[in-house]
Amino acid sequence: MKKHLLLLFTSVLFVFPLVAQTYTTPNTGVTWTLTDIANASPTTITISGSDFTLLENLIVAENDTVIIDTDLNLGVEDALLITVFGAFTVSADAVNIFGIDQIAFEGFRFEELSQISIQNTSIEYSGGLRVLTEDFSIDNCTLTNNVEGATTSAVIQLSRGLPQITNNTITFNQLAAIGSAANSEVSAYIFNNYLEGNNQENSNRPQINLGTTRTDAPLVILENSIIGDRNLDMVGGIAVANFTGGSINTEIDGNIIRDNRYGMTILGNNAVALIRDNIFEDNDTQGNPNLGGSGISLNSTAPGMDVIAHGNEIRRNLWGITLIGEASINLGDGTTNSPGENIFSENGNGGIVYALYNNTANTIEAKNNCWVEGVVNDLAIAESVIYHQVDDATLGEVLFDPVGCGVLGVEANQLADFNFYPNPAKNSIRFTNNIGLNNITIIDLQGKVVQNEIISNNTNEIRFILPSGVYFARFTTDTTTLVKKLLVE
Repeated sequence: MKKHLLLLFTSVLFVFPLVAQTYTTPNTGVTWTLTDIANASPTTITISGSDFTLLENLIVAENDTVIIDTDLNLGVEDALLITVFGAFTVSADAVNIFGIDQIAFEGFRFEELSQISIQNTSIEYSGGLRVLTEDFSIDNCTLTNNVEGATTSAVIQLSRGLPQITNNTITFNQLAAIGSAANSEVSAYIFNNYLEGNNQENSNRPQINLGTTRTDAPLVILENSIIGDRNLDMVGGIAVANFTGGSINTEIDGNIIRDNRYGMTILGNNAVALIRDNIFEDNDTQGNPNLGGSGISLNSTAPGMDVIAHGNEIRRNLWGITLIGEASINLGDGTTNSPGENIFSENGNGGIVYALYNNTANTIEAKNNCWVEGVVNDLAIAESVIYHQVDDATLGEVLFDPVGCGVLGVEANQLADFNFYPNPAKNSIRFTNNIGLNNITIIDLQGKVVQNEIISNNTNEIRFILPSGVYFARFTTDTTTLVKKLLVE
């Protein structure tokens, strides 16, 4: 009988595990170091040289400040949480904060109105940084091998304001690197960070996953490298989404976005975005063009998307740019604010190249772009990699004339006055050959050559028998090429 009672008593003990204690600073307006806390509460922090160990949950009270201004290592016991209502500043040259024995602690929770500045710090094996305050900056830090804990969707989970995330290395964490809620109105400044292989749990989240922004300041994603892990087939590069009201105001400039499921996407209406001078390459890890793989994807269920993109390099994705629903983009209208100059190369699936897929009813301006890199472009080449109204009459037209990539390769005054007539034509066109034309090629919208003729010095008329429709007439000299649209009645 005693033996059975002992076993029962032992099993009851296992039902009630030990609960970590919590130390709260006294809320007297004092600035504390970790050494100060250790002196005040030896059960909370122990010290051995520059090695500190946190043994209890730590709360920094509203009127207090904790600073780390000397180089040190802070090991944190399993499941502990650091919560800040006041201020928390790391200003030393080298600080390491980590879960002991590579077991993740709960992480950090920075409450609303707290003041947070962290620099030169490595944070490893934590449960992430839950940022509920507007006053947050993290600079020149390394965050790796962090898991779900204080945050559930990103290592740095933002909630409001104008947080500053600069010069950091964020790699191979269980969750996305940087995130915010769908309706949180965050306009972060995300500059010069190196992100690689985040969202190791391979959930349907990109490495930067943000919601709505403030209207008085843009979300800025500037000069970051966002590199995927090709073993992960669900992880995108950047997403900014607006499905719950509010607005999007963002500038995405000078980033390298490579080896993700997709490069970047903007979702929702009431969105204003500038997408400039980025490199989107090899964002095809899922390999399913029905589910993703765009360099840039825009999707809106209602009008109100104002996006300008220029100077981007978009290569070897499953799609170059895709427009869905009521989405719209200005890829070049000939003004200084939208010069075009985007470069496309080898974006395709199923054996077909899709530089731009306009799956909307909107007319899209797309002038002065290089649609097929590495060759002299003309209108026929551009047409062959653009999907729009001429491919499906229910879709909007893409206005891509003139094209870039040195299409003419000729001084402007040589061809300024050249034209042919009539246009529309029925069975012939006439022109004056005063610039040394030697060949004409007529090409249909599928890129097929339907007529090719040599032009002699005295030729001034070309006759044809063609079905009515839109064609391209490519005129060549010994040194130049000129392409003009030909309408046949």
